[in-house]
Amino acid sequence: MLLLTMQVHGQQTNGLTAEEQKRFDYYYLESVNQKLKQNYTTAYELLQHCLAINPHSSAAYYELSQYYLYLKQNKLGIEALEKAVEYAPDNYWYGQGLANLYMQQDEMDKAVNLLETMCKQFPQRRELLLTLESVYARAEDYDKVIGVLDRLEEQMGKNEQISMEKFRVYLQKKDEQKALKEIEELIAQYPNELRYQVVLGDAYLQLGKENKAYELYQKVLKAEPDNAQAMYSLASYYELTDQTEQYNRQLDSLLLNHKVDSNVKLNVMRRYIVQAERDGRDSTQIINQFEKILKQDTENDQMTMLYVQYLLAKNMKKESHPVLYRLLEIDPTNSAGRLMLLQDAVSDEDVNEIINICEGGVTATPEVLQFYYYLAYGYLQTDRLDEVLTTCQHALEHVADDTSPEVISDFYGMQGDVYHQQSKNHEAYEAYDKALEYNPQNIGALNNYAYYLSLDKVNLDKAEEMSYTTIKAEPENGTYLDTYAWVLFVKGNYTQAKLYIDMALKAGGEVSADVVEHCGDIYYKNGDVEGAVKYWKQALEMGSKSDTLQRKINKKQYIE
Repeated sequence: MLLLTMQVHGQQTNGLTAEEQKRFDYYYLESVNQKLKQNYTTAYELLQHCLAINPHSSAAYYELSQYYLYLKQNKLGIEALEKAVEYAPDNYWYGQGLANLYMQQDEMDKAVNLLETMCKQFPQRRELLLTLESVYARAEDYDKVIGVLDRLEEQMGKNEQISMEKFRVYLQKKDEQKALKEIEELIAQYPNELRYQVVLGDAYLQLGKENKAYELYQKVLKAEPDNAQAMYSLASYYELTDQTEQYNRQLDSLLLNHKVDSNVKLNVMRRYIVQAERDGRDSTQIINQFEKILKQDTENDQMTMLYVQYLLAKNMKKESHPVLYRLLEIDPTNSAGRLMLLQDAVSDEDVNEIINICEGGVTATPEVLQFYYYLAYGYLQTDRLDEVLTTCQHALEHVADDTSPEVISDFYGMQGDVYHQQSKNHEAYEAYDKALEYNPQNIGALNNYAYYLSLDKVNLDKAEEMSYTTIKAEPENGTYLDTYAWVLFVKGNYTQAKLYIDMALKAGGEVSADVVEHCGDIYYKNGDVEGAVKYWKQALEMGSKSDTLQRKINKKQYIE
């Protein structure tokens, strides 16, 4: 480890006695250790000891520069790093760090001089030339940019990236002749690469030489009729020359060509949308284009998804639904598309649609638990109780290591609700216990569990504790307030029960026949018979299905 540290920093040991070298190594390595511990002041003092022993230590100056830069003392940092480079001119990393620092401080002349020196020192390091090019480009010294690109070309040979960069720079210099010559030389180097001829055509088009561009595109398409790059460039030519009919026809020939790669079509369609939006075209044109493509290429799921995204961006949610169903026919495992449909079905409270979507979801993507949850919800709403239990059980069988405990808790809570509806109280309470084991703050499970215990008149202290947790969490929830009031009522705490049932009514409970009937029961036990009868009658008018309600009204007394 010690040898590696010395080697990385290029530490020079010449000129020191063995004792001096030993002391230097101790101070230097201890300074690195203190730096790692973030004891920067101590590290700095140790580096001063190092330089007192060896004033020409590049490693010590490098570490010192990092200390100054950390303190944002950039001038001192640069001076220390310059010393490191001076005493270790062959250390590439010191030089690169100093060049970057010069550029950050906008000392471009120093950066250029250093980079030019390093390019000669480290000719195999192409990144130095690339950095040098960016510095010259920043200074808009285009001749020197070209010079650097020429040097890169000498090392790497003629290639598209360098030629296109030179083409761009020549255009900035307004030297069209040399710009075009770059592409022509590229074609001469690679005569069988038709895409370079298309690039030259695009260059002609960019420079306003439309006829030459057209000739090149046609030449390429004659040699290769399905060349997607040339087909799209020809469409651009028609668009630029205001030949709308030919433009649309050419775009169709590209997008409806089964020999053109689907990814190419996708990119073209994206560009078409951007262009159409920029030109303010009617969305109907884009929709028609999508429909034509998908009629011809029925299995293109990516294009279908792009169509959906476009419709949603245009707030055409309903119009996106048939496209989403088309997507699921192509790829039933596309859970993102299915979840979009599910979200809308849930918002519309369309239970049958929820069931339809989720039944396909649990089959195609059994690992996506959202589909089980909403499928169980749909079955619950349609009184298919056994299917709710089965769906929850299947969901729990697909729980993964990263599944949220809250999600698992919700499935057990739903099982508890169904078991209670089936009068399987023992199973219901076991399910609620499991739900609360995974999520002790499952408010829905706490409320239902507490209420059902109060109906069975068992474990009332536990019921009160659970119900109180819910009203602490949601003190304005009329349902939870009603449950708490009823638990208190069953325990015989009538005065407090009246306080909370009144709160429940004010919190929206007045729309529930059950809450209103509870209010009557609690008022009766508090000695307000007239108030009790009033609420019982109100509950009856609201459609309460209570077996005892009419008798309570007739006898003017509470009946269990």
